[in-house]
Amino acid sequence: MPNQEPMIKVQDVRFRYDPEQPKYAVDGVSLDIRRGEFVAVLGANGCGKSTLAKHFNAILLPEAGTVLVEGMDTRNEDHLYDVRQKVGMVFQNPDNQIVATIVEEDVAFAPENLGVPPEEIRTRIDEAMKLAGIYEKREAAPYKLSGGQKQRVAIAGVIAMRPDCLVMDESTAMLDPHGRAQVMKTIRQLRAAGITIVSITHYMEEAAQADRVLVMSRGRIVMEGTPEQVFSQTERLHGYHLDVPQAAELRDELVKAGIPMPENVITPDACAEELFKLLK
Repeated sequence: MPNQEPMIKVQDVRFRYDPEQPKYAVDGVSLDIRRGEFVAVLGANGCGKSTLAKHFNAILLPEAGTVLVEGMDTRNEDHLYDVRQKVGMVFQNPDNQIVATIVEEDVAFAPENLGVPPEEIRTRIDEAMKLAGIYEKREAAPYKLSGGQKQRVAIAGVIAMRPDCLVMDESTAMLDPHGRAQVMKTIRQLRAAGITIVSITHYMEEAAQADRVLVMSRGRIVMEGTPEQVFSQTERLHGYHLDVPQAAELRDELVKAGIPMPENVITPDACAEELFKLLK
């Protein structure tokens, strides 16, 4: 389990894109992201979740409040390089992150630019491609790959920088279910390797696999807890224009029909297990 020292510490952060406007995109958010943790951030469009995510590696800087990455203030320009080494970002469209015509050259691009010695680059890109599950495609042209494979190339390119934390900003949004499943498998492998994961997502089934779920609305964090704690509050989530995982929907319908089901049922496996107990 993750240890308790926060890797990213957000303290009362406020940010707006236009200082002339009274409305803040992020409006007084405080949170800790612990080392080795997998955190999912949910919220309807325009709630501020992607804006918040871009503060984690200093793409955006807070108008008020502070963001500390491993103790470094993101507003201190001297720390910018180190912050971006520690926290890597993977975006929605992999085509915007792929720069080379061969997969392994693309993965090598960032370490080469950082001046990593050539012999170490070889080790890093092989490790990154294996971790991202794309090693067997290392000599392929990225444009010939599926969406899920391209996204894993983009992830490998970020992992080759050896970040401690990976922020996925809607990075499965453009993928089909198979591609999403591939990327989720990669996330599980990265976690097993000790990398902290923050996933901004619309997919409740993905969030159900996290250690902790944060729900944002109008620039604020309005719910927080384990997936079981958050997804047992179906009505409240609907109030924030969010769905719950299908297994949780089924649980609610069964309860309404008078069939007892525990509140912590949020995955298909847990649902099947409870139904099997009832049938016995």
